[in-house]
Amino acid sequence: MVNINGKLFEQEEALININNRGLHYGDGVFETLRVRKGKIVFWEDHYFRLMSSMRILRMEIPMNFTMEFLEEEILKTLPDEKDFTFRIKLIVWRKFGGKYTPENNHVDYAITTERLANDDYEIGKRVYEVELFKDFYVNSGLLSTIKSTNRIINVVGSIYAKENDYENCLLLNEKKEVIEALNGNLFLISGTTIKTPPLSSGCLNGIIRKKLLAILSKREDLQLVEEGISPFELQKADELFITNSIIGIQPATKYRKKAFGSEIAESLLADLNALVSS
Repeated sequence: MVNINGKLFEQEEALININNRGLHYGDGVFETLRVRKGKIVFWEDHYFRLMSSMRILRMEIPMNFTMEFLEEEILKTLPDEKDFTFRIKLIVWRKFGGKYTPENNHVDYAITTERLANDDYEIGKRVYEVELFKDFYVNSGLLSTIKSTNRIINVVGSIYAKENDYENCLLLNEKKEVIEALNGNLFLISGTTIKTPPLSSGCLNGIIRKKLLAILSKREDLQLVEEGISPFELQKADELFITNSIIGIQPATKYRKKAFGSEIAESLLADLNALVSS
């Protein structure tokens, strides 16, 4: 089912106005969520990130856009198989009208669902080779940290990865720092030090990133550092992994001639699954 402004439609019947500002100008934001057996995983974090993104884009937040209202809208969009796990996409865009300057800041929303195969986060054992995407850069700054509907660098980078048989690509900012993957945040492990780029570098303000920072703050065996990652560090690392709300943690197994392990990533995934189930 598809939920558009509170009304449910079959997917093939769900229609959006051709003047949609998300289509014309990328004037929208979205949240990709995981619903596990009828419960939205880390819903509070997703909700407040959505509200923050809307404020940054100067959208008018409707009075009824409470955490309880949007949770109900998401859950009512799910198929009857409530005991399964689903990928949810909640999209909010500014109502049509105007060109670069909107006629108003009111919003529309839509919710889509997709069933997932696994209830818990799992680490794939297959080869997962990554490479740098250097054709375009992500600008460091606040706008790059939100999940806007303008993801053209991610789209072009994904095409590049597919054409060259890579599972994923790593993105650079204008300072040529490695900041994230095409579909998630990046963590690099060297010895007992685990690094992830700071939000000021332009990386996404990811929910799983936030949860792992909290988990790592309690791990005495690892030293967490938030700082820029140089491309030269990639081939010296012991582990490299990507995080997002759908996959959880995905270790990279290869970057150029460098092969990576996944021991720490697997231990962190166990901590993350425990947090989801609590």
